[in-house]
Amino acid sequence: MMEKNDFIRLSMIVSHALRHDPQSYNIILDSQGWVLLSDLVAAMNSNGMQISKDDIIEMVNSSQKKRHQIIDGKIRAYYGHSLKTKILKPEIEPPQYLYHGTIKANLDKIMENGLLPMERQFVHLSEDEITAELVGKRRVGILIILKVKAKKAFLDNIKFYKEENGIWLSDPIPPKYILCQ
Repeated sequence: MMEKNDFIRLSMIVSHALRHDPQSYNIILDSQGWVLLSDLVAAMNSNGMQISKDDIIEMVNSSQKKRHQIIDGKIRAYYGHSLKTKILKPEIEPPQYLYHGTIKANLDKIMENGLLPMERQFVHLSEDEITAELVGKRRVGILIILKVKAKKAFLDNIKFYKEENGIWLSDPIPPKYILCQ
């Protein structure tokens, strides 16, 4: 059985393969970001790792951050993709408000340009301020929580998507839907 630190390292490598650079691992993601678990294991092992399907299943099940999902012998990263080909996700109506944690140094740019996916495919949002705060604390600086008028944005044709792990994704959010708390 792998150690906790090994699972963290494995999670980082799997995330890199599924989110950013599948071609380097000789895997092909389908339009929703899925790949056969057996193909991922074979790719990892051909790149010098010695892992099994059980190792990846244990990594996914033991992870607190829930970045990956396994269903019917396939695996995918929930979010965070920087691939050129956009991962297809089912659109869903969001709640009245969603939240985004960031730092004060980013505020002027956000209020001018809106929330942008930056190097990712989607903007990442949270259903509650506590989760947004945890996300925002990953950055160095004075934390601020932005309140997004998600329902209004949705009614104005901004697309939203919800992952099974509770993370909300969206297309870019114009400044008129963002409130600084």
